[in-house]
Amino acid sequence: MLKVFKKNWVLISLVFLLIALGMVFIYSASSYSASVRYDDSFYFVKKQIIGFVMGLCVMLFFVNFNYANFVKLKWWVVLVSVALLVLVFIPGIGRNNLGANRWITIGGFSLQSSEVAKFGFVIFSACYLAKNYDKTKTFMGVLPIMAVGGLICLLILLEPNLSVTLCVGMVMLIMLIIGGMRAKHFLLILIPAICLVPILIIIEPYRLQRLVAFLDPWASPKEEGFQLIQSLYALGSGGLFGVGLFNSRQKYLFLPFSESDFIFSIIGEELGFVGCVLVIIIYGIIIWKGIKIALNATDRLGCYMAAGITSVIAVQLLINIAVVTGSIPPTGIPLPFMSAGGTSLMVFMGAVGILLNISKTEQKSFNFNVFKLKKENKKVVA
Repeated sequence: MLKVFKKNWVLISLVFLLIALGMVFIYSASSYSASVRYDDSFYFVKKQIIGFVMGLCVMLFFVNFNYANFVKLKWWVVLVSVALLVLVFIPGIGRNNLGANRWITIGGFSLQSSEVAKFGFVIFSACYLAKNYDKTKTFMGVLPIMAVGGLICLLILLEPNLSVTLCVGMVMLIMLIIGGMRAKHFLLILIPAICLVPILIIIEPYRLQRLVAFLDPWASPKEEGFQLIQSLYALGSGGLFGVGLFNSRQKYLFLPFSESDFIFSIIGEELGFVGCVLVIIIYGIIIWKGIKIALNATDRLGCYMAAGITSVIAVQLLINIAVVTGSIPPTGIPLPFMSAGGTSLMVFMGAVGILLNISKTEQKSFNFNVFKLKKENKKVVA
C-alpha cells in the first residue's frame, strides 16, 4: 500500500490539500451563521471532520479491495443505489429539508443517497462495458446502461434534485461515448434528452422561476434572483487578489449555503480571481491524473472505471462553478472535496481509493491506445 501512495503522491497530496482548504473555507463561510443558528462556530467544520475520518476509512478499504470483484457485484451495487434512493421517500427514514427528500436518517446518521448512486452507476457502467464492449455498437447493447442510468436519474429527479440528475445524465453519456457507442445512437439519446429539458422546467414552476432569475436576477433581487446576485457580489468584490482570508462580508447571512453549494463564491471573495484560478488548476491536475490512470490501465474495467470516476469529478466541478458564476441557472450541487457535506466528502474519497487501486496495475509506459486493448485482457473481468 505504501508503494501505491508513493506512486500517486501528487494525486493524494492535491486531494488532501483541497480537503484542508475546504475545511478552512467552510469555517470562514459558516462561522457566523453556525454561531447564530447552532451556537457553535465550528458546527459545520466538526461535521466535515467526521466525514473526512469516515472517508479516509472508505478510501483505505477501496485501495485494498480488488476492483475486479465489482464485476460479480455490479447488480448488487445497482440494487443498493436504487434502494437508497427509494428510502428517501419513506416516512421516518427519509428526511425532508426545504421541500426536498434527499437524505436518509438512521440512528442519528444522515446519508445523501444520490451521492452514493452517482458512483454506483459508474461502477455498474464500467463493469458492463468491460464485459460487453463488443456489443456497444448496437442500440440493444447499450440499453442496460441507459435503463439503469435512466432509473437512477428518475429517482433523483423525484427528490427533486435536478443538478445531480444532470450530473448523472452527463456522466452516462460520457461513459457511453468512452464505451464506443455509435454517433447515431448517441444522437438518438441526446435529442430526446434536450427536448425533455423544457418539459421538466414547465412542470415545476420553481424551475421556471430559477430560469427567469438566471436570465435577469435583478428582476427579482429579493426572491429567486437573490442567491445569484449575492454570489456575484462576492466574486466581484474579491477582485484580483481578494479581500483576505476570513474577511468575507457575504458570509454574514447574505449568501445562502455559502459553506456548501456556494463555497466557491467565498473563495473568490477572499482570495480573488488569482485564488480561484489556483483552485481550478489543482482540480485540473487531479482530473489529469485520473485520466492518466484510465489511459494507463491494463484492462478495460480499470480504464472505464477510472474514466467514470474522473468524469464525475470534472462534471460536478464544471456545474458548480457555472452555477456560482451565473453561467447556468442556479441549482445546488457541492464542489468536490471542498463543500460542506460529510456524505459527499466520504464518497469522493472512496472514489479516489478506487483510482489508487486501479493505478496498482497500470502500465509503465503511457498508452494512448488503451481503448483498443487486446481481447486477452478480457480475462481480467471474465
